[in-house]
Amino acid sequence: MTNNLAPKINSSPAAIATIILVVLGVAALGALGVYTDILWFGQLGFGSVFTTQIVAQAGVFVTGAIVLGALAWVGFYVAYRTRPIYLKFADERDPFAAYRMLLDQLRKVIMIGLPIVLGVLGGVAAASQWKLVLTWLNRTYTGEVDPQFGLDISFYLFDLPFLTAVVGFLSAAVLISGLVGAAVHMIYGNIRFNGRETKVAKSARIQIAISAAVYLVLQGASLWLDQYATMTSSSGLYTGATYSDVNARIPGFQILALISLVVAALFLITAVIGRWRISVMGTALMVISSIVLGGAYPWLVQTFQVVPNERTLEAEYIKRNIEATRAAYGLDAVESSEYKATTDATAGALRQDAETTANIRIIDPALVSASFKQLEQYKQYYSFAGHLDVDRYTIDGKTQDTVIAVRELQQSGLGDSQSWYNNVIVYTHGYGVVAAYGNQRSSEGQPVFLQKGIPSIGALGEYEPRVYFGENSPLYSIVGAPAGAEPRELDYPAGDGEADQTYTTFKGDGGPKLDNIAARLAYAIKFQSEQILLSDAITNESQILYNRDPRSRVAAVAPYLTLDSDSYPAVVDGRVVWIVDGYTTSNNYPYSRSENLSQAIADSGTNDTFARGSVNYIRNSVKATVDAYDGSVNLYAWDEKDPILKTWSKIFPNTIKSIKEMSGDLLSHVRYPADLFKVQRSILGSYHVSDAGSFYSQEDAWMTPNDPVSGTSVTSGSLQPPYYLTMQVPGTSAPAFSLYTTFIPKSTGEASRNVLKGYLVADSDAGNEAGKVSPNYGKLRLLNLPASTIVPGPGQVQNAFSTDAEVSRLLNILRQGSTQVLNGNLLTLPVGGGLLYVQPVYIKSTGETSFPLLKKVLVAFGDKIAFEDTLDGALDALFGGNSGANAGDGSSIVVPTDPTTPTDPKAPTSSKAAALKQALTAARNAMIAKDSAMAKGDWTAYGKAEADLKAALDAALAASQ
Repeated sequence: MTNNLAPKINSSPAAIATIILVVLGVAALGALGVYTDILWFGQLGFGSVFTTQIVAQAGVFVTGAIVLGALAWVGFYVAYRTRPIYLKFADERDPFAAYRMLLDQLRKVIMIGLPIVLGVLGGVAAASQWKLVLTWLNRTYTGEVDPQFGLDISFYLFDLPFLTAVVGFLSAAVLISGLVGAAVHMIYGNIRFNGRETKVAKSARIQIAISAAVYLVLQGASLWLDQYATMTSSSGLYTGATYSDVNARIPGFQILALISLVVAALFLITAVIGRWRISVMGTALMVISSIVLGGAYPWLVQTFQVVPNERTLEAEYIKRNIEATRAAYGLDAVESSEYKATTDATAGALRQDAETTANIRIIDPALVSASFKQLEQYKQYYSFAGHLDVDRYTIDGKTQDTVIAVRELQQSGLGDSQSWYNNVIVYTHGYGVVAAYGNQRSSEGQPVFLQKGIPSIGALGEYEPRVYFGENSPLYSIVGAPAGAEPRELDYPAGDGEADQTYTTFKGDGGPKLDNIAARLAYAIKFQSEQILLSDAITNESQILYNRDPRSRVAAVAPYLTLDSDSYPAVVDGRVVWIVDGYTTSNNYPYSRSENLSQAIADSGTNDTFARGSVNYIRNSVKATVDAYDGSVNLYAWDEKDPILKTWSKIFPNTIKSIKEMSGDLLSHVRYPADLFKVQRSILGSYHVSDAGSFYSQEDAWMTPNDPVSGTSVTSGSLQPPYYLTMQVPGTSAPAFSLYTTFIPKSTGEASRNVLKGYLVADSDAGNEAGKVSPNYGKLRLLNLPASTIVPGPGQVQNAFSTDAEVSRLLNILRQGSTQVLNGNLLTLPVGGGLLYVQPVYIKSTGETSFPLLKKVLVAFGDKIAFEDTLDGALDALFGGNSGANAGDGSSIVVPTDPTTPTDPKAPTSSKAAALKQALTAARNAMIAKDSAMAKGDWTAYGKAEADLKAALDAALAASQ
């Protein structure tokens, strides 16, 4: 019999060769990628991290591939071996005839190829779960149990995610095996459809029934695990098992799991006796049971029993949620106290808080970046970050808050001078840090630098200033040269001419060496540059530096960490280092509320919008450092009790150092991380109450106020960021470097009442230079303001500043000409028995090379405000002429006054008017002179015009009194 139904299979040699070449090419590229990763991790000293990941992924891949491939092979093989032999030839009326003939022709190919393809897909899916496998194999018990099942918390952190993934994978594999077997049986006629009648041969019946039984057993296991998943389910007001879960859904899952086992046994009976009715009836019973037990019964309990008595019945479970959430977010040790804030600004009120007021930071790190650039950039190929960092240093035995930035390389500033050689070989690094006193400004309104210049000089002493690794470093640089070779790397500009440039050669161990053709070829392909192979500037001593962002380096060597969005620089032990906070997180802590990490950290000062997912457990378990010169990474176990960190320490042994290995200098610059603080304040808005009834009614819920300076409405990302300040919190004995935020009543759909309800402070002093760890570090103190005291919130205070007639008049004077007024960060300090608001006010010319100058300070206490040239003056004006504090802002300015200008308040009004007119005319002339000098690039004339403008404005202010 001629077979006209069999398809023709032709394989072109050229096509096969092309496929082989493509596969080999992809394999070669993958091998090169692995090779460069081995070099990079090995040079950094974390080779075991990479090999452990590779081995783990390969092991999980092979296991998953074998399981799925083997089950698919069994499904195919058993069905093919038990096919009816009488269907040897194709029947044109049989819809499966063509497939049958194709299967006969390609039996060996399909029997081998299909399991391999499915196995590879299964292996890829399984390999992505390598972290679950490793954490389960190395899990650490916590010693704490959940309140419902009494299981160790580690079961939810490690066991439950792993078991759920395994059951899900096996269920998919068994289902695929059953479908493959059913398809083969159908093709060969063991399963036939004849109208409404379906005929199933014995071999097909046995295979399908056994597959169904195994699948149902796995579904039973899945249902049994589902009862534990209620511990982290979100339903309504809180997370965790509710009253209806405990009394309806959990028993329902248990019963359904048992029913699944019973129905699985019925399918095994069907396999033996050949009657489908019993298993079909069992399946129908299971479906009906799932509808009743999984949906209807919990709904009835919730609707008719819980809803009418929800506050009472849910109280126990809300209490569980409150306790678990506080524990999971590190809020169980918050020290809460009532702060009966006064709103009366009386003379001498700040006398007891003189140390705090002396440290008030009047330099806004979000505004002075332009000042740093204009005053300390020197060349266009240098730059500073847009938002600077706040740290503290010991200067002359006294702790000093500083605003600090790294002078990083910005190759785009090279303009037409950009080339591969310049970008890769010559311009390789930034140079030095620039730091300003947080509480001082010059008479012109500029920051007062405690560290500056090229070469770098200042109070921080000598240190290695070269910055090869930073937040804005080039993609890659090639550095290093043989001993005695002429330096090629531009070190720093010593003047304006080419002959005044200083060159250097990198002396550290910062990247893989390009000492063989294989390494050069691999990196030439990686960075798509043939110059890495051809350039004579590359020798056997050359190193290639890449992955240079501090957060990227830490993320690579510690893949289990979620990193803080802000890495910050510090001069430590004669080196510039980047400090990176690392978090261990989970979304499986029982009864703890889940929080979207990206949304929780979003505010007006956060630029990192990277999607981070949701968590309901977080610990700042690791403090990491990245050396700005050689890129070396150190991981320090900050929270050694964290079970997740303990588990990963077993997986990657000898990669995490003890906190005892931290130097005292490094310890003195470690701070409480802002992202963790933001997450905690987001949670604390609802969880500052301990009473289940109050939580249920949300009658005292709080929220973070919107940033009144950003000018945005109530939208995501507009929240006021927390601020670092050195201050003495009420109830403590001494000032400490702290991080704080405020709370106002939570909005209920209408405009929120912008009055203060709470003030949260985190002690951020980790230790001192002697290496002593502070026992108070991380201590959270919550000041609760009583309802009887109405303290205006940031929004109200900013509105008061904007609408005050006298302040508006003075600001209008400052806005004369081509200048604009910029409001700095609005700080809130618990001093004088109340809450003091301080806001620096900057003016900025609209010219291209202008930068903000700090000219005024706004302060508020209660409903009183003051607006003066200096913080000292503003505080004295606010507190009845004598605040009792010495703010020490370094800005007590001697006002230069024209001797012909009458400034005596008793002078005739006509004389004052004439003086004001004269002063404004002088200001106008100074602005014209300043713009002219700017256009000509005459900075000496520009500086003189700037001074003349300031003198004229001061004279105008004096004449207007």
